[in-house]
Amino acid sequence: MAPTPDNADRLRGSDLRVTRPRIAVMDAVHDNPHADTETIFDVVRTSLPTVSRQAVYDVLNALTTAQLVRRIQPAGHVARYESRVGDNHHHVVCRICGVIADADCATGERPCLTASDDHGFVLDEAEVIYWGRCPKCTEPA
Repeated sequence: MAPTPDNADRLRGSDLRVTRPRIAVMDAVHDNPHADTETIFDVVRTSLPTVSRQAVYDVLNALTTAQLVRRIQPAGHVARYESRVGDNHHHVVCRICGVIADADCATGERPCLTASDDHGFVLDEAEVIYWGRCPKCTEPA
């Protein structure tokens, strides 16, 4: 698999070496928004059958640290990853099936919400998770 120019450029721009596992993980995260680590590993193994689980964990950690992917972990759920970064969007989570979807910023500007008391902090991000039931889980049986 040849590295896609966009992902290769993103890696280089973050001072990370362009490697097949990094490209494969970035592609898997992009193609499977809000996927857990196991799902990403399974997707990567289809194109790189010899990649180890630890290598995928290490790549996810490096990409998260470089802010090329975002790690989210709603309460009671395993960590999930997405390629939508830098826009401070939020998430909606179904209490029944656990499906996760993006929700754009509440006000359209960072940090999206104003804290009642910022305690002197300079706020630049808000993490909001909306909980409810998805359309599929609200359908009559």
